[in-house]
Amino acid sequence: MGRYFGTDGFRGEANVTLNVEHAYKTGRFLGWYYGRLHGRKARIVIGKDTRRSGYMFEYALAAGLTASGADACLLHVTTTPSVSYVVRTDDFDCGIMISASHNPYYDNGVKLINENGEKMEESVIALVEDYIDGHVTAFGEEFDEIPFALRDGIGRTVDYAAGRNRYVGYLISMAIFSFKGKRVGLDCANGSAWMIAKNVFDALGAKTYVINAEPDGTNINMNAGSTHIEVLQEFVKENGLDAGFAYDGDADRCIAVDENGDVVNGDLILYIYGRYLKERGKLIGNKVVTTVMSNFGLYKAFDEIGIEYEKTAVGDKYVYENMHRNGYRIGGEQSGHIIFSKYANTGDGILTSIKLMEVMLAKKLPLSRLAAPVRIYPQVLTNVRVKDKAAAQNDADVQAAVQQVAEALGDTGRILVRESGTEPVIRVMVEAESEALCRKYVDKVVSVIKSKGHSTE
Repeated sequence: MGRYFGTDGFRGEANVTLNVEHAYKTGRFLGWYYGRLHGRKARIVIGKDTRRSGYMFEYALAAGLTASGADACLLHVTTTPSVSYVVRTDDFDCGIMISASHNPYYDNGVKLINENGEKMEESVIALVEDYIDGHVTAFGEEFDEIPFALRDGIGRTVDYAAGRNRYVGYLISMAIFSFKGKRVGLDCANGSAWMIAKNVFDALGAKTYVINAEPDGTNINMNAGSTHIEVLQEFVKENGLDAGFAYDGDADRCIAVDENGDVVNGDLILYIYGRYLKERGKLIGNKVVTTVMSNFGLYKAFDEIGIEYEKTAVGDKYVYENMHRNGYRIGGEQSGHIIFSKYANTGDGILTSIKLMEVMLAKKLPLSRLAAPVRIYPQVLTNVRVKDKAAAQNDADVQAAVQQVAEALGDTGRILVRESGTEPVIRVMVEAESEALCRKYVDKVVSVIKSKGHSTE
């Protein structure tokens, strides 16, 4: 984890944790760095979600970029995966997405995307952070300040809405079946997907019903989208829809709802599409990439049909790295970040919904039937604030308690104890056949952590 940038960008409350000076300096450095690296004027594309503070950060980034001699191409309100797509297809040096994803409207963030449409390399992010702090070493030289562009070297801003439109066309091209006759609900979270998703589903012939597609700058994710899936559940049931898809603020996640109003989360999506690939002989390596937070029931279901799996640390970044390294086709998180590596280098909520519709139509089955083989186990997760994460995690008595729980569960559940990447917290999670069992075993480990004096609570 960097000083400012975490696994999903520089994120925090606008003008508190993340302010316009941070954005301006990020633009200043990237515009200069890529211009110097390639010996020419840099081209960098910027997208944003619907937060009110997005305008402020967009203009600050553009000012920094152009002051350093780069051209800043503005996609305006768009999705994170669209920025990834445009960067890699239109030969940009990098991309910037202004979004705090599923966070409330008063937060915002800056996500950096490299020329391949992937999350930016840590080495470049470290240089950005150095420059924000006032001193950077790059290209074998030390700088307290980097030079401004002069005269005709100064960059310009360019309206690049055409790039967003090309991305919409690309999504439409991903469907191999018409959606005609299907009644589909879309919850756009008053965020990035608010225009794009409906346009795509309408073009594919679906009868589209849309909610939470009236952004006002302060209502993104507010009782809406993938983090408030109960809204879409009720909407699907009330309107008798065939399926529903909910996105988060920047539309890199998708959580689905079946025709009965039941949730089809990221784990179930991985099962449905992984099985579909295997049945067609296209599941490379016979593996699906998950994170350690995927449900025990998913692994049991995979075992039953002979699909193998990888487990990464929590974060779509780690899922993608594993997929890229090994050539795997499908991976993701329970939260709905699903990566289809043949088609995209990042999670894409709208693409995920298109691919789920493909399986429904190809197999002529409703979502409920496709997800039915997976029994999702009850899960209890408790966060314990501690003085020292490593000391608590490595305590012999804590480890002994964890081992005792693991042995008691056997092959009927699992326990996971891990450190938070961003907080002084140990997370204790148990999955078992009943919630009562989960609670019993979580409490057993938490009580040891507290009795040994690690907790600050």
